[in-house]
Amino acid sequence: MKVAFLGLGNMGLPMALNLIKAGHQVHGFDLVQSQLDAFKAGGGIPVQSASEAAKDADVVISMLPASRHVEALYLGDAGLLATANPKALLIDCSTISPKVSQAVAAAAKAKGFAMIDAPVSGGTAGAQAGTLTFMVGGDASALECARPLLEKMGKNIFHAGASGSGQTVKVCNNMLLGIQMLGTSEALRLGIANGMDPKVLSDIMSKSSGRNWALELYNPCPGVMENVPSSKGYAGGFGVDLMLKDLGLATENAGDLEARIPLGELSRKLYEAHSKAGNGQLDFSSVFNLKVD
Repeated sequence: MKVAFLGLGNMGLPMALNLIKAGHQVHGFDLVQSQLDAFKAGGGIPVQSASEAAKDADVVISMLPASRHVEALYLGDAGLLATANPKALLIDCSTISPKVSQAVAAAAKAKGFAMIDAPVSGGTAGAQAGTLTFMVGGDASALECARPLLEKMGKNIFHAGASGSGQTVKVCNNMLLGIQMLGTSEALRLGIANGMDPKVLSDIMSKSSGRNWALELYNPCPGVMENVPSSKGYAGGFGVDLMLKDLGLATENAGDLEARIPLGELSRKLYEAHSKAGNGQLDFSSVFNLKVD
């Protein structure tokens, strides 16, 4: 297939490279030249604009930072819905507002495009290893067309429902993850204050009713677990500002629907305070060191 990959950041670049390794011809665009250079070094074909990448593509995949970027890419007189190959399958892997995702998908359908939202979980390590989880919203037939490509980038592919459902699942999942990391950090801090060895405490809790992903696979306490950000100065991984963005999407979505998420709202405020203290680019598990008045 001829694939256009738009957004070659920390997630998009390894995803695109996995498609190249699978034998697909991938044209890519990003605003950062160093990312285009790395893409070219991996066998990709860099181009100078999104429209150039998409004009003859069989499939267009986007992986962009926020809702406004997705709207700007697809909508308007110069957007891809006006310029791309009308037979192209559109796959948006960005994490954005479910409401925006639904609106873009409706506009695509009106133009005759098949489109799915397919946000991912698994982080940069999963993107590199090709083991991501895809949460897909849209028609089942469009998902089946996309599946051969998604399987080269991920291990788990779930059909969540209609357009926007993938984004809804992603927002719910990341809200829970943010809450979970804060709770895990508090529990470990309390144990340490009582003189406990954090590794012993983690081992016991991971076999007890408090077990969770953050505790078992992504421990936020330095030295407890190898090859996780907490033991690398909180470098890499999933940034505080990215978690803050996703918690903002959750609170926005809850407000639209008049749903109550008091823990989600509190978590957003705590990550916001941590970011304002200068930690926005650190991994989100660095909330282990959160200082609040």
